[in-house]
Amino acid sequence: MPGNTAVKTAEEYIEGLEEPRKSEIERIHRLIQELAPGLNPHIRSGMIGYGTYHYKYDSGREGDWFRFGLASNKNYISVYVCAGNENGYIAEQYKDRQPKASIGRAAFGSRSSGTSTKTPSGR
Repeated sequence: MPGNTAVKTAEEYIEGLEEPRKSEIERIHRLIQELAPGLNPHIRSGMIGYGTYHYKYDSGREGDWFRFGLASNKNYISVYVCAGNENGYIAEQYKDRQPKASIGRAAFGSRSSGTSTKTPSGR
């Protein structure tokens, strides 16, 4: 169900997945809610978003996006972390803790079922 824009809630999104992906996404969804309880889940661009923030570029382009995102793509699961600190993007700072994952500036991607999805805190 990559990019499913027909669903309206995180629960509908998860319910529409097949096993084992459904259980994996559900576990990550619960973990995000536990670690960031103030970030309400919603559907944005066909994935589950948590919390929102408003951005505005120097060019004048602006919009709203999520703080965290969770997506079940065709071949992998993506967790988007739209946050940074004085050391750069948060996702990039934890590459060494997820050697089997594909990690970009703001995303963790895991291909296979059973690949570790531990958070930087070790959960």
